[in-house]
Amino acid sequence: MKRQARGGGPTTVGAFSAKTVEEKADSVLEQAQSPQLRRRLEQADLGAVPETRRALRELLRHWGRPGRSEIAELLTSELVTNALVHTDHDAVVTATVGPRALRVEVRDFVARRPRMRVPNADDGTHGRGLVLVQSLADAWGVRAHGVGKAVWFELDAGTA
Repeated sequence: MKRQARGGGPTTVGAFSAKTVEEKADSVLEQAQSPQLRRRLEQADLGAVPETRRALRELLRHWGRPGRSEIAELLTSELVTNALVHTDHDAVVTATVGPRALRVEVRDFVARRPRMRVPNADDGTHGRGLVLVQSLADAWGVRAHGVGKAVWFELDAGTA
C-alpha cells in the first residue's frame, strides 16, 4: 500500500491502496487480530478528550520506541477535540495497533472537510491541530463516508 506522504493535508481523500485481493484479506484479518480502541464520543463532551488519551495510553503502554505513544496521544487529542468542537454531532474514535504502525481515525457525521489554518499569534488556543498532525504524523488524510468523514493519521512504531 502506498501511504500518503507527511503533509498530504486535508484536501486528500486518503491513502491509495494497490493491494491485491489476497493482501487486502490478510490486512483485514491482521487488523481484526490487532489490539484496538474504539469509542463513541458524545456531542460536545470535551471530558471525552482526557478519557480517550488515558485509554490510548493504556493501549500503547508497550508500543513503539520512546516518545511515539506521547505523539499519538497528542495527535489523537487534537483530532477528537476538532470533531467535538467543530461539529454538532457525536464522533467515533478508533485506534488500531498493527505490527509496524498505529492508525487512529476520528469519524464525525458532518461532510464539511477540515481546513488547515495558519495559526494566528493572537489566538493562542486555536488553529494548530491539523498543523501538528501534518508535522508529526507519518501519514494522514481525510476520507469521506456516506454520512460525514474520517480524519486519520498513522505513526510508525519506530522500532529498529
